[in-house]
Amino acid sequence: MKDKVLVGAMLGLVVTVLAIQCTQNTRHSSITYPVPSPDSTALRFLPGIVSRDSLDFNSAFSRDGSQFYFARSAKGKWIIYVTEWKDGAWSKPVPAPFTEPEYSQADPFVARDGAIYYISNRPRHMTDTTADFDIWFVRPQRDGSWSKPENLEAVNSDSTEYYVSLADNGNVYFASNRAGGVGDLDIYVSRYADGKYSTPENLGVAINSPQMEHDPMIASDEGYMIFTSVDRNDSKGSGDLYYSVRNPDGTWSEAKNMGSEVNTNTYEYCSYLTPDGKYLFFSSDFDVKWISTKALSFIPRQ
Repeated sequence: MKDKVLVGAMLGLVVTVLAIQCTQNTRHSSITYPVPSPDSTALRFLPGIVSRDSLDFNSAFSRDGSQFYFARSAKGKWIIYVTEWKDGAWSKPVPAPFTEPEYSQADPFVARDGAIYYISNRPRHMTDTTADFDIWFVRPQRDGSWSKPENLEAVNSDSTEYYVSLADNGNVYFASNRAGGVGDLDIYVSRYADGKYSTPENLGVAINSPQMEHDPMIASDEGYMIFTSVDRNDSKGSGDLYYSVRNPDGTWSEAKNMGSEVNTNTYEYCSYLTPDGKYLFFSSDFDVKWISTKALSFIPRQ
């Protein structure tokens, strides 16, 4: 009798896992990518819609793949825009509904629960006069609206925080020029446990250098990270994309340049991996670009 119960429980678990996988695959396959799609050569993403004659950067698909968020520089401010897939085409982008025109916002990241994290120079409170960027987030509401912006207080400092990326376990990776770093701008992690964020930890010299590191893109399982570093000895020019793989003991391998597939003699930044793992997005030459991950051997296939 016990064996039958155990077998039944195991079958139930298998069915549950398969159902979850099917749901995830459905979500991933719902992204309608424009054509032509890139292979080993990076292409501009949605020319005329996302990549225009302005400074366009950042990349983040909504959880269902029907919206694409990015940032654009206009009139001295950064504005988060969104384009939607509807009626068989990607729409003309408009400012995201949670943007505040009196402030700059950029670096959107869509979390597993649908919350959107981003940076803003919005003051924390009425008496805040510190001119810096903090990490903020908004949550989707049942009526289709967004919550009021909330400051990620446990992570932010009186210095600037840039480019947030979350692992599936809730750990937050970001860049900051706070005191005590290795260089001018370093990458940090704040670990999430028991509903709280830990004091941010500098990721150390395997990642950070005396120069500048920023825009971390953490893999969902924290198996690897892609980030921008400036003017290293092996740089292709200016800022390049680098990657580091997490070792079994939790340390990070020495960062490596991602090579000429993505890096040029200009500035590459704002890396982003699509939920289905098919494409790496990044920003370069004032545009948003994308490339197939088949050209990047260190990224696991999904």
